[in-house]
Order: sequence, then C-alpha cells, then structure tokens
Amino acid sequence: MRASIKEAISGLSSPLKEEMEKIVSSPVFDATISPEDFTSLSLVTGLSDADLRVALLPVAAAYSIAPISKFYVGAIARGTSGRLYFGANMEFEGVQLSQSVHAEQSAISHAWIKGETAITDMTINYSPCGHCRQFMNELNGADKLEVQLPERDAMLLHQYLPEPFGPADLGIEAPLLAPVNHGMTAHEDDALIQAAMAATNRSHAPYSKNISGVAIRDKAGNIFSGMYAENAAFNPSLPPLQVAMVAMNLAEVRHEDIQDVVLVEKANAVISHLQDTQAVLEALNPDIPLAYLAV
Repeated sequence: MRASIKEAISGLSSPLKEEMEKIVSSPVFDATISPEDFTSLSLVTGLSDADLRVALLPVAAAYSIAPISKFYVGAIARGTSGRLYFGANMEFEGVQLSQSVHAEQSAISHAWIKGETAITDMTINYSPCGHCRQFMNELNGADKLEVQLPERDAMLLHQYLPEPFGPADLGIEAPLLAPVNHGMTAHEDDALIQAAMAATNRSHAPYSKNISGVAIRDKAGNIFSGMYAENAAFNPSLPPLQVAMVAMNLAEVRHEDIQDVVLVEKANAVISHLQDTQAVLEALNPDIPLAYLAV
C-alpha cells in the first residue's frame, strides 16, 4: 500500500480508522467502497451519510500526484449502484497544464471504467473549479447530481453552475456515462490492441466524432484501459491516456512501470490524440513504445 494512503488512514478518528484498515488490507480492495461496507462504516462510526463521505476524503486525496502544485485534492463519486469511487488530481511534469487530471474527473473516470452509467453525488474536499463544474455537467443525470463539500450542506450541481451549457444545447441526447457501443473491431490478435478497441467503443465523442481509446500494459503484464470523454465546452474534455492513467494510479501502479501503450482512434477525424499522447509519454519516459491504430 502506498505510504500516503497508510498515513491518511492513520489520521482518521477511531473507529473509522480501524474499520478502514480492515477494508484497505483486503486483497480485493480497489479504491472503492461497496454499499455494504459503507453502511457498516456508518453504523460503526455513527456518522451520517454525508459526514462519512467527507471523513473519507483524506483517503481519496492520498492518491493525488501533484508534483507541480503540491495541492492534493480528493473526490468521491457515488454511482447508481451505491458504490463509492475514490479519485484524486494528477499532474505531469514536462507537459502542458491542460493535460492534468482534476480530482472530480478522476473519480468520475474511475466509476466509468468500472461500469457505472450515472453518478448520483460527488464529495470533494475543495469547492469544484469552473472546469470541473462544466465537466460534471456532461454527465448522465447532471441535473440531479448533488455536490457535497466539508462543513456545507449538499447542493445540486446546477446551483454551482447556474444557467448551464451542456450536451442538450448542441442536440446531443446521449450524455457522458450513458451506455454506448460504437461497434468498431480490430483484427489484430493482441490483448493490448483489443483492450484499446474495447475502450474506443465506450468513448464519448459526440462533438468531434473522434471515438478513441488507450490501453496501457505495465511491467507485470496488467492492462489498464481508458476512453475519451469529450465535453460540450471542448476544453474540459479528458483524453483517453489520462483515463487509463487514472485506472493505473488508483490500482497503485506507478507510471514508471508502464511497459507499452496502444492508442486507437477514428481515422481522418477532425482532431487527433496522437501528438498529446506522445508528448505525455515522452515526458514520463521517452523509451515507452506507443503503437497507433487509426480505424
């Protein structure tokens, strides 16, 4: 377990500290809290739903990678299944700040990767920036999404983002996280390419139409996939490489352990992720091989 996570748990009040130590020591712990475990934590600690989520924020923030800002943000997204998904901000030295991942994006991506089709509430240790308010407005169920901050009453996202501009304003009926399958196939019998293609088929790119996905293989042979999450305002869009690296980070796999990467995207699209993907990987390690497939 990462030292920052151990430190965060050790700083929790009893009995939450002892119960979380049991949960995270499980070999199947994956930076999520099941509905059953959350109910048990609430009963043991006597904390309300909102207070318990806020109390867990230091554990989420312990996943933060912030070498530039040294500002550690944690977020917890709850999917319609009732499961809670940790997320944290991620920064990459040597590349544009626009390639950073915000904590809200991390938690939402985490839930998306693991099959959630909507988010019911977000808990964050700092007020969401405008970038993240706009990103969350792309979500399936954004009009009902509740945002919980420490020492504040929960508020609807649209109270933080009044008169919102979103997918419906551009005639898009399928929001982010809504189930989709673009039906594209790859003939290559390669697990990494097939994983990237599967992610491509789940991507959300209704504006550029550049459906795209990334798969990363680490040195142990594990594969982490990420799909493109486009936004009606364009700039808050989240590239597929970052979504895959969110999955790596929350699985406690270091970026130094990346073995190879595949990027799949639509051929002849009006945009491309190739240059930015190359730039980020070059900054992490110039020796990481990147395979590229345009279909």
